[in-house]
Amino acid sequence: MSLNILAANAKHKVWLKPTSEMSFLYGNHVLKGGLGRITDSIVPGDGVVVFSMSDVPLGFGIAAKSTQDCRKLDPNGIVVLHQADIGEYLRGEDDL
Repeated sequence: MSLNILAANAKHKVWLKPTSEMSFLYGNHVLKGGLGRITDSIVPGDGVVVFSMSDVPLGFGIAAKSTQDCRKLDPNGIVVLHQADIGEYLRGEDDL
């Protein structure tokens, strides 16, 4: 799967708390409150691979905030803009 290739080579990564995984898998953006960890030196516009806390790649998105901005962001602030996730296939299954 191509997500595994992205995950293996990703420079910018975020890890979601277990309580936020389903929200991301339903197509929602990543909020600061759902962030478990984040790599250093992310700037807005960077491509980011999204992982579970157990290092399972869940999808990818675009950074909305820098790593530094995330540290002082409101818990409801958007950190990563959702682009695609592993739940995409199931949600679009009826259209196939």
